[in-house]
Amino acid sequence: MTDFQNPKATARAYMSAFDSCTFDEKRNVLSSAVTPDYHWRGLHPFHEQKGADAVFDTFWAPFCNSFNAIERRELIFFAGLNDCDDQATTWTCSMGHFKALFDHAWLGIRPTNKMVLIRYAEFHRIEGDKIAETALFIDILDLIYQAGLWPLPPMTAAASHFPGPLTNDGQLFDAQDPVEGEKTLRTILDMAGNIAKANEILQGKSDAKPLTPQEELQLTWTENMSWYGPAGIGSTFTIDRYVEQHQAPFRVHNDNRVFNGHVARFAEGHYGGFFGWPNLTITPTGGYMGLPGSNKPSDMRVVDVYRREGDLLAENWIFIDMLHFLNQQGLDVLARIATVPRT
Repeated sequence: MTDFQNPKATARAYMSAFDSCTFDEKRNVLSSAVTPDYHWRGLHPFHEQKGADAVFDTFWAPFCNSFNAIERRELIFFAGLNDCDDQATTWTCSMGHFKALFDHAWLGIRPTNKMVLIRYAEFHRIEGDKIAETALFIDILDLIYQAGLWPLPPMTAAASHFPGPLTNDGQLFDAQDPVEGEKTLRTILDMAGNIAKANEILQGKSDAKPLTPQEELQLTWTENMSWYGPAGIGSTFTIDRYVEQHQAPFRVHNDNRVFNGHVARFAEGHYGGFFGWPNLTITPTGGYMGLPGSNKPSDMRVVDVYRREGDLLAENWIFIDMLHFLNQQGLDVLARIATVPRT
């Protein structure tokens, strides 16, 4: 199947209904949109939930009680067949911000009574006209920063809100040329393959001649690549600054990097992305994100969303479950913010 209009319509109908209904209606809207065995993944401290009631009680009810006038400010939307299961399932991806008023405490984060822009990426697996599976990634650490709390050392890259695509064409409501989606997915896979080769060389598992970081990136990235990283790491611009401000710190200060695979990976048109649960397992050796090493293997749950330009990737939006990653190393960020003064 290359026509994703019906799955996209299913996801959009749910998002529109859920976003626009009253709080008292939201439980029923969610229940009517999903399958009986609905599987939901959210970040720490929500993790995995089964069934609409558990999802609503655990995540949506507290979220909607803490934030008022919530608006979904979508930047990117696309669909595709899952490359991780031989294209047996169809997924959609919506990415952008939830704009809202932060009026009541959430997860122990003190309210600001001001507008906040909450970064999100929401994946839905569609079965017929129902949603069978969801992964909702929210940059909770970025929200903590917006609330004036800084529980971590300064970022190596820039702190910024996620901009939309440079081309302003990220919402793929209409059908796309399947050849373009295949090209996007192939470019993403080539990029990931280059990372795997570099890791094998760094870990002494390959005798191949290593490329410089710039040479490796130039194979699949534009020179002016934009890499919009999560809070705790930050965002970078151009290959050279990406190497300096993210790639080098990540590779130097983390050992035993293991790729665990993805749950979903797909593309449509010039856009594509994936998420894993977890994608990576790494061992921080000291210095990463300005923190001491733990020598504890720690999982990273990651979302990557890409825009391709010609034959190369041009923009990349990233979410990482930072609270879960740090919690495995003994740092409970939500407990720490209770003792950090607001600036």
